[in-house]
Amino acid sequence: MTPKHVKQNGPAPAAPLSPERKRALRSRKRRETLRKLPIRAALFAAGTFLYMIAPKRAANAALAPFVGKNFAHRGLHTEDKKVPENSLAAFDAACRKGYGSELDVQLSADGKVFVFHDDTLDRVTGVHGVAEDQPWEYLSRLSLCGTDETIPLFGDVLRTVDGRTPLIVEFKSTKRYPELCEKALDLLLDYSERTGGEFCVESFDPRIVRWFKEHAPVIVRGQLSAPAENLVPKDAKLLRKAEAWICSNLLTNFLTRPNFIAYRVGPKPLPVAVCRKLGAPLVVWTSLDPKEEEAADCVIFQFYEPEPRYR
Repeated sequence: MTPKHVKQNGPAPAAPLSPERKRALRSRKRRETLRKLPIRAALFAAGTFLYMIAPKRAANAALAPFVGKNFAHRGLHTEDKKVPENSLAAFDAACRKGYGSELDVQLSADGKVFVFHDDTLDRVTGVHGVAEDQPWEYLSRLSLCGTDETIPLFGDVLRTVDGRTPLIVEFKSTKRYPELCEKALDLLLDYSERTGGEFCVESFDPRIVRWFKEHAPVIVRGQLSAPAENLVPKDAKLLRKAEAWICSNLLTNFLTRPNFIAYRVGPKPLPVAVCRKLGAPLVVWTSLDPKEEEAADCVIFQFYEPEPRYR
């Protein structure tokens, strides 16, 4: 027991804080927290934004066949329709000029992969009907733009191109997308092995881009998009407009991690520029003017004949 007359070591105990002092300290802490809140919120928003739109950077060697190159939109078809779009003649013409080709693949009612852009047959064939609802035997007999050219099978297009120039293959949206992706991929892998032909894939449908991310991650894949007003009609329901806004701003990239962005010519939202800074090449479509080369890493063009490669 310490004697009362011996002084103990250590500082004297602090005097208790008054209630006023405690309130002042609590108020000061709240002000500091509130002052930092906008900064924390901004950092969180920026981090979330980057996570949502970040692409997957592909190796330079994988991108080399596409960067700096002009691709004929649906083959080198002509404005007078004498060489119709997505025809064997159009793809052969593109190859002869040294252009890559962009094309569209769909699935017939009986499971054949064919090359055709529109959802309906009307504009190009003059026949009414939904393209994917028809059997191949019927589709194969339809004339393209009144010419001798008919709707081609994807395999016939690949045999026509024969590895001469690279391809950008757009997969059209469909409820049967797993079947379309699997069958088209089998054809593409056989084509690549047989000819050494180079290709990449793209789609407006994030489910399709995600399918390739999960099942064929080494294949260069791209997210197609455009301003929201170009993705849905003006009278679309609110939910569809919201979906279009999400897609137009690349907010599904966290699901798909595309290697490139293919965006409509004209003004582009901030996420497109950010993705490009993060290593995703910008493909523009559909160019009607060689000047589009100035601000793009790859150009899909029609109705003029640029140099096959501009870089």
